[in-house]
Amino acid sequence: MNSPNEPLPTYDEVLLCTPQTTAEQVGLFLRRCLITCNRGEKIYTMLYADELSYDVSRRVEELFQHLRHYNSSYRLVILCSCEREHSYIPSAFSQYKVHMTPQRPLAEIQQYLQHHYRVAQPSGSAASVFKGNMCVGIVSSKRAGVGK
Repeated sequence: MNSPNEPLPTYDEVLLCTPQTTAEQVGLFLRRCLITCNRGEKIYTMLYADELSYDVSRRVEELFQHLRHYNSSYRLVILCSCEREHSYIPSAFSQYKVHMTPQRPLAEIQQYLQHHYRVAQPSGSAASVFKGNMCVGIVSSKRAGVGK
């Protein structure tokens, strides 16, 4: 948000981890981050890395330790829930831990995201379904099973 005109991360810069995420998926992600020659242009982010299984987490740490010597200028952010701070990944990378809270008001964050997710020419676009010609949206319901 400090550079409002910078593009949002691309699909290859973000890995959304789940308990089903494999070591191969994380390995490919780490190789993109630590071996490719982006010269610090991209910031790679692993979201919910604390949800990785123990075996995958252990292999991820080993691979990270091996690959980080190939590139000393990598930019990697690993986001974990504070509720699972004692799981493998947060413990293995605890020397790099930084507690973070949002520094901007919610309205400013929403405005920033609206700037990046608004479709300029909505004609014939599915974006016309969402409020304000956004190309993403959240559909939720308080009742279960209503087809959303």
